[in-house]
Amino acid sequence: MFEEYFSSLWGMFVILLTVFVQSLVASIAHRRQSVYVPGVVDGGLGHESFVFRSRRTLMNSLENVVLVFGLALIGILFGVDALWLPVLVWIYALARIFHMVLYYAIATEANPSPRSYFFVLGLASNLGLFILLALHLSGAT
Repeated sequence: MFEEYFSSLWGMFVILLTVFVQSLVASIAHRRQSVYVPGVVDGGLGHESFVFRSRRTLMNSLENVVLVFGLALIGILFGVDALWLPVLVWIYALARIFHMVLYYAIATEANPSPRSYFFVLGLASNLGLFILLALHLSGAT
C-alpha cells in the first residue's frame, strides 16, 4: 500500500528532519548567549538577533508541521492521488527549507521579506492538500 506513497513519505521525513535541524540550531544559538537561562529567550530580541531568528524559525515550523503532516497522513490513509500528494508535500518541504535558510541569513523587519514568499508557498501547498483531500473524500476525484 505504501509503495505508491514512497515519495510522499520521503517528503514527510524531510519535513521532520528540517524541524529537527531547526531545533538543534535554535538550542545551540540560545546556549551561546552571554546570559543564558534555560528555556527563557530575551523578549527584547528582534530580527537582528540570530537567537530570535532561529527560535522564530523553529516556532513557525512547529506551528505549521501538524497541519501538513495531518493532511498528508490522511491523504495516504484514504488513498488520494499518488501523483499530486507528493508534489504538494515536496513543495511544502522545500518551501520550509528555503524559508529557514533565508530567515537565518537575512535579518530584516521588512514585510514581505524574501522568506515571506516561501512561507506563502508552504501555505499554498497546505491549501492544495486541503483541496486534494476534500475532492477525494467527496468522491469528485
